[in-house]
Amino acid sequence: MTEMPKADKTFDARGMQCPVPILKAKKMIQVLETGQVLEVLSDDPGSKEDFPRWAKRTGNELLGIFDEDDFAHYFIKKS
Repeated sequence: MTEMPKADKTFDARGMQCPVPILKAKKMIQVLETGQVLEVLSDDPGSKEDFPRWAKRTGNELLGIFDEDDFAHYFIKKS
């Protein structure tokens, strides 16, 4: 199993539905320095498509998606 990256900031979006996790992550990543990593916890099924698309569109790097039983960790590196 691949080890989860170290996050500089974590945002728990569990219980929030689309588009809230993306909108809040957008605000949170703005305060990070280039190269820092944001971890988002989300149980919204749409996040599996939304976060990769958002990272690509914004030029940030999706380091990985790590599934738990009822939610996933999304690691986004600010570019």
